[in-house]
Amino acid sequence: MVKTPSPWDDNDTPANPWADNDVATPKVKKFTPKKSSDFNFKWWWIAGIIALLWLASGLYQVQPNEEGVVLRFGAYRETTTPGLHYHLPYPIENVYKVNITQERSINLGVQEPQNISANTFTESHMLTGDENIVDINLTIVWRVENAKDYVFNMQNPDQTVRVAAQSVLREIVGQSQMMPIISGDRGKVEDETKEELQKVLNEFGAGIRIVRVKLQKADPPKQVVDAFNEVQRAKADMERFKNEAEAYHNEILPKSRGEAAQRLQNAEAYKQAVVNKAQGEADRFLSVYNAYKDGKDVTIKRLYLEAMEKVLGSSDKVIIDSGKSGVVPYLPLDKLNNKGGN
Repeated sequence: MVKTPSPWDDNDTPANPWADNDVATPKVKKFTPKKSSDFNFKWWWIAGIIALLWLASGLYQVQPNEEGVVLRFGAYRETTTPGLHYHLPYPIENVYKVNITQERSINLGVQEPQNISANTFTESHMLTGDENIVDINLTIVWRVENAKDYVFNMQNPDQTVRVAAQSVLREIVGQSQMMPIISGDRGKVEDETKEELQKVLNEFGAGIRIVRVKLQKADPPKQVVDAFNEVQRAKADMERFKNEAEAYHNEILPKSRGEAAQRLQNAEAYKQAVVNKAQGEADRFLSVYNAYKDGKDVTIKRLYLEAMEKVLGSSDKVIIDSGKSGVVPYLPLDKLNNKGGN
């Protein structure tokens, strides 16, 4: 038999006396620990890769519609414009990207609380200057104007804008009359609300720009809408009657004034005619009188002839002066009679 050495023993150790020398036992390599230099080499490679990844995490991209606000240990450092930038990796520095072109909107008075009674008033009900209540729905559109102020001074932008808008709107409505707000003077309310709300947000340092304010609805409350409509119908009837009276007044007054002016003109014309006629008669009398003074015989004869002409002008008798020589061969008496008859 062949003596087979054990793989767990050294070469100098005698063979196992109980082993079967006829069976061959496979050889097993002896375990040898790795050197510490190999382990340190791989650890440095892993640490380097992690460090490179940590440094690379500082790269960031700002989109064209954004601004980047860089913070170093929580304090403001700078605001970056669109493009590729780098900041020291977290936790040394971090960046907040703010969309400065997106328009955000807030609606006041649109969503009312659930399960409210008919006599409960909500945020949309506001008291006017003439002690009436109006139900107002308002839409406010805003965007970010200053990314730094927006990040540092605003914790809840929507809630801040909502509360500020409610305060400003209630103040403006409280200084206005109900009818102008309801009947169509909404542009004034919108402009004043936008201007005053922007002033409040600027005082807060919110970094927000109000784009537009739109008054969606301005009606009386549902609880009194029927009575309000009845009052409005009565006022409409009053305005209609007033307009009809004004129309009749505008129609009859010029007509009466025209007739009065016409009568005055007719009286003035009659006056002038009578005065002119009297003046003419007086002038004629004076001219006859002056002629009489210059030639009494001629004047007397002329007056006589004129008087006889008036007396005999309508008579059918024909008088021929026999003192003249000669005989009238033909005298159309019938034509003279017809003329006198006319």
